[in-house]
Amino acid sequence: MTLQDYAAVREEVAKLCAAFPGPYWQAKDRAREYPSEFVAALGEAGYLAALIPEEFGGAGLPLSGAAAILEEIQRQGCNGGAVHAQMYVMGTVLRHGSEEQKARYLPKVATGELRLQAFGVTEPTSGTDTLSLKTTAKKDGDHYIVNGQKLWTSRAEHSDLMILLARTTPRDEAASRTEGLSVFLVDMKEALAAGSLTIRPIDTMMNHATTEVFFDNMRIPAANLIGEEGKGFRYILSGMNAERLLIAAECIGDAKYFIEKASGYAKERILFGRPIGQNQGVQFPIARAYAQMRAAELLVHDGIAKYEVGDNAGAEANMAKMLAAEASWAAGEACVQTHGGFGFAAEYDIERKFRETRLYQVAPISTNMILSYVAEHVLGMPRSY
Repeated sequence: MTLQDYAAVREEVAKLCAAFPGPYWQAKDRAREYPSEFVAALGEAGYLAALIPEEFGGAGLPLSGAAAILEEIQRQGCNGGAVHAQMYVMGTVLRHGSEEQKARYLPKVATGELRLQAFGVTEPTSGTDTLSLKTTAKKDGDHYIVNGQKLWTSRAEHSDLMILLARTTPRDEAASRTEGLSVFLVDMKEALAAGSLTIRPIDTMMNHATTEVFFDNMRIPAANLIGEEGKGFRYILSGMNAERLLIAAECIGDAKYFIEKASGYAKERILFGRPIGQNQGVQFPIARAYAQMRAAELLVHDGIAKYEVGDNAGAEANMAKMLAAEASWAAGEACVQTHGGFGFAAEYDIERKFRETRLYQVAPISTNMILSYVAEHVLGMPRSY
């Protein structure tokens, strides 16, 4: 299946990104500030509502449309990490939310009145072992009382709503290991005002606006339960393929950015009376990175095509995310090496993008977890964990 290329959308995204050049991102990076102006511009242009159905005020694009937007943001040297969660978190509400929840929240998310960018899943003691999470949500009349802690909850300080996964049935009482977890839509502003939600920023290698959050008897209306109680783990899993494919598309954009920067510089930089790109030691790593990027890009497209027709895209989504992250890192390495000392200069932006793209070999899922998935679910080998 050939995906639509969204050339017109990419062109408009590129124009928007041109208003946020390197110095803008360098300043944000130095100050560790959230790119509020960039996010607002994307929202006003309607890109943050790409996946929201037209009936709720969005563009109603398929996943391939969102992937094209995020890829182009990265290719233009900007950072879609400030907004990408709204793209993939949206699917949880779209697929499993009630009609009342969709009607209540989606139009406001589409207009930018509300931001849905926080995803509360990972915890300090469980990491990627999601079934061992300890945050609890206990039913109390027409509310749930939430206690616990989440880690690496990015953009929590810049979001109005959070998708939260919590345990509603003790693990030893659940019917199976995947039962007993539930998903909630949390009004974060309300919880912050009540003092039951605390957000603490985490300083990281890149400017990623990530945090840890604490819940202290936080009350959530029962009406904010998404789907059926106890079935939350499968709801979260259903959104992970979209998440991984969109992250993979971002990595493809990063790889294209690095390759274009490196090849352009290699043609222009003259040393010893010749362009450095004439030397095979310079051109081969860039060419290899391009080949890696193209191979990963084809798998990203294959995964999105399967996802859009409703097929199980688990294998493709996982492998695409892994290979695209490796391709962007290889392209970044080639770009830094090609630029030599200038590759480490902040004004060239390469070192910033180099740090940012490194994240995706670890998040939102590590390479080893992906390899375990492929070994078990594709190759039929024994489960390793």
